[in-house]
Amino acid sequence: MPRRSSAPAQREERHQPEERRLSDAQKRVEELREQINHHAYRYHVLDEPEISDAEYDELIRELEALEGEFPELITPDSPTQRVGGVVADLFRPVRHRARMLSLDNAFSWEELEAWGRRVDRALGSEARFVCELKIDGLAVVLSYEDGSLATGATRGDGEVGEDVTANIRTVRSVP
Repeated sequence: MPRRSSAPAQREERHQPEERRLSDAQKRVEELREQINHHAYRYHVLDEPEISDAEYDELIRELEALEGEFPELITPDSPTQRVGGVVADLFRPVRHRARMLSLDNAFSWEELEAWGRRVDRALGSEARFVCELKIDGLAVVLSYEDGSLATGATRGDGEVGEDVTANIRTVRSVP
């Protein structure tokens, strides 16, 4: 009786764990995107967050890690590929002259040191820093014409924000 080769079966077995990992990662990525979108909507639109900023950041970091390991799972609508939130329809939309990006986070001393090394390399010299606690809140772009406030706009989605000029004019410390 001729012997059958087990090579195709072995090859198939080797690919199954990798395919299973990709399948599991894809399911988790979809779950994370759904959770992140839900919480971003509650935070940015309803102003009724259900989780802390730290918990939200942890969801984002897990998604970034999975997309880093499986770049084929990155999609243009992924929360990792956009900045800010949905522009509300309560205010007139304002297109930013330059894209308004977000700050990045460092969650450990090692991440902060790695960021510092990247800055040093980009500058070609050692940078000096002042560190402050990040206070979450509203980010606005203030535009001036001839020294007077012309517009105030929220970050929105980074390209289009909300015109909050009238609100900004009530803040005494804003020139």
